[in-house]
Amino acid sequence: MSENSGEYLSLDSIDMTVQEILTEMKDKSEVIVDLAYASLMYNSRDMADKVSEIEDEMEDLKYAIRVKTLVAARSIEDAKQLSGILQIASAADRISQSAGEIVKLLDVPAEKRPFINNIIRESDEKFRAIRISDKSDMVGNTLGRLAVEALTGARVIAIKTRRGWIYDPDDDIKVHAGDDIIVRGFDDGFDRLTEYAQGKKPWEFPEIEEGDDE
Repeated sequence: MSENSGEYLSLDSIDMTVQEILTEMKDKSEVIVDLAYASLMYNSRDMADKVSEIEDEMEDLKYAIRVKTLVAARSIEDAKQLSGILQIASAADRISQSAGEIVKLLDVPAEKRPFINNIIRESDEKFRAIRISDKSDMVGNTLGRLAVEALTGARVIAIKTRRGWIYDPDDDIKVHAGDDIIVRGFDDGFDRLTEYAQGKKPWEFPEIEEGDDE
């Protein structure tokens, strides 16, 4: 989406507070980078399309925060104080744009970009696809109930179900047998999660304190 077009997918972000917009931009900037690298690892056009979609959403958020700060600025002093907010938003937007550049490498034949996978594999944090077995305790439970990242250190960035992809899944998303979860993390976390996903180890559900909702 062109920044100068004056057209945005949605103006719903205008109703958000500045803090909510910044938080949303931070979260999306993390997700979009994960998906961009994962799209190269798995040669996934679907993931690349999601990156483009998030880029558009980031443009909406950037526009919204500009409007918010312009309305809030009543003096030059106000403008100086609010300029820091715009700098943070611009930084998150640059991350989004960089992710968009990364997925353009999908236009290059896979055999001509082997260095990409090598670089990703050599990094401390990696990406991996893990299939959920029908023997796993994970089946039928939500991501929030499982607390995957807290237990294994691996973050679920996408799930491929029989119906299609779910990107940046919410805590209320249930895991089903046959799902492929795309996760980012470290080797030891992958190994633990793989054992849980294959049903080789019982899932260690976090204790629910009295009064908490399940």
